[in-house]
Amino acid sequence: MKKRIFRYLKHLIATVLIIGTAAILFGLYHGASAHYGDHPLMYKIDKEGPYVFYQNDSTLNINYVKGNRDDGFYVDKKEYAVNSEIMVKSYFQIDSTSFDFKIDSDIKTPQVTYNDGNPIIAISDIEGSYKTFRDFLISNKVIDSNLNWTFGKGHLVLVGDFVDRGWSVTQVLWFIYKLEQEAAKQGGVVHFIIGNHELKNMQGDYKASADKYLAVANILGKVQSDLYNRNSFLGKWLASKNAIELINGNLFAHGGIHPEVADSGLSLDKVNQIIRSAYYKPYYPKTEKSVENLLKSTKKGICWYRGYFKEDLSQEQVELGINKFNARTIVVGHTLQSKVNRQYNGKVIGIDVKHPKDYQKHWPFGKTEGLLIEGDSYYRVLSNGEKEEM
Repeated sequence: MKKRIFRYLKHLIATVLIIGTAAILFGLYHGASAHYGDHPLMYKIDKEGPYVFYQNDSTLNINYVKGNRDDGFYVDKKEYAVNSEIMVKSYFQIDSTSFDFKIDSDIKTPQVTYNDGNPIIAISDIEGSYKTFRDFLISNKVIDSNLNWTFGKGHLVLVGDFVDRGWSVTQVLWFIYKLEQEAAKQGGVVHFIIGNHELKNMQGDYKASADKYLAVANILGKVQSDLYNRNSFLGKWLASKNAIELINGNLFAHGGIHPEVADSGLSLDKVNQIIRSAYYKPYYPKTEKSVENLLKSTKKGICWYRGYFKEDLSQEQVELGINKFNARTIVVGHTLQSKVNRQYNGKVIGIDVKHPKDYQKHWPFGKTEGLLIEGDSYYRVLSNGEKEEM
């Protein structure tokens, strides 16, 4: 009897181990991770900001959240004329650093096509991790240790999903804004491509955002959807951005191009106009078939498509959209990769990797990677500045 029970338990344990191992491997393959620790400063929001809102056409309100849980929080608020010189600071808790920048009310829609032969560094899906983003740019000589632009006339392409999940979203967005200004002075360009999570935030979907931002909105006397609405400076700035761009023969889009988009007959400029017009309109499947609904779809749309990695596409189907816009490749984020890689005979480059989080620890440990394009050469670039040709 004892031997029978022992055999039973042995088989049971072996079965559990096999199923458990399979489940872990399945989860890791699909990007799952175990959260095992938080930084002690995660919920400290003193000096958080700035949060900038239009009071009217001529006045901006600059707000910082200050205080602590024990003594209470308050809003440090100042008003400025829209066209005045407005210098502000963004503070980062973990290492007590900050950066200064100027708010310029002249927000313009970027061009869609660039052809200058200058080098490109691309990274995606930072998800509110300011330190990770900053340190990667320093290691790869896009900026120096004082956070000044050092990439000359190069292109820094941010391929969507720089918001949500992380606890440094405000710092990330203002850092991008700062770098845009500095790059332009040297003839360089920072390209902020809109991803599905930027869309979610503009449309008031905050299910994936850190708890911190519900608290921030409450302290500001607002609801969370106000943080990036049409009346917020960052919301207006985000709404000016493109969903897809062609840079030195390479397309950049957060999701990708569904084969049906190639049949639309639309130019890149028109594609962006259609998508941009819906930034503040949540999409739900419609019965009528139209190019507009295709481009905005949460399954087939430019900001959402996962077909390169989730569907059984032929080489011809993949190249339809790429050839449509006279490109050599398309660079995408959105769908997690084990490392930056090229697929479909080099036509598709996936750059979404699991980046480390500023305030949270996860296993397996993420390592930041990006993409460097120099002429016809493509390199996987690492967080320590090393690169390897693909």
